[in-house]
Amino acid sequence: MSKADDNKAVVGRWFTEFWGKDVNLAVIDEIAAPDMLLKYSLHEPRRGRADIKAFMTDFRAAFPDLNFWGTADLIAEGDYVVGQWEGGGTHTGAAFADFLVGYEALPAATGRKMHFTGTTVLKVVDGKIVEEIGLDDGLTAMTQLGLITAA
Repeated sequence: MSKADDNKAVVGRWFTEFWGKDVNLAVIDEIAAPDMLLKYSLHEPRRGRADIKAFMTDFRAAFPDLNFWGTADLIAEGDYVVGQWEGGGTHTGAAFADFLVGYEALPAATGRKMHFTGTTVLKVVDGKIVEEIGLDDGLTAMTQLGLITAA
C-alpha cells in the first residue's frame, strides 16, 4: 500500500472507533500520538491522550448515542488526510459544558437532538495521528441544543 493508503486506513479506523457509534477508547493509545492535538470550533482544543480520552468520555456521557460517520471518500496527500462527515446525538445524559467560552452549560438530560456536518484535516506521521483539526457547523448544533436562538 502507498503512504496515502496507509494514512487513510489509520484515519478510517479513527473515525470508526473513536467517532463512530461504539467508541473504543483504547484506539487513542494505539493510533494517537502521545501529544496529539484535537481541535474543533465547538470545543476548547485538547492535547494529549489523557485529555482526548476525558473529552470523549464526557461527550458520550452527555450524548450516549453520539455517532459520526463519513459522507465522502477520504482524500490523502503526504501526511494529511481530509474527511467530510455528519452526525450527532441526543442529550439524554449528564450536563455538558465543554463548549467554547460564551456558551452556557447544557443541563442534564434535556432530550434535545443535534445533527450537523463538518470537514476534518488529520495529520498522520509514522502511523500515528498527530493532529485533528476540524471545522464543524457549530451554529446548527448550538441552535438545535437550545443554547442559542435563531434570529
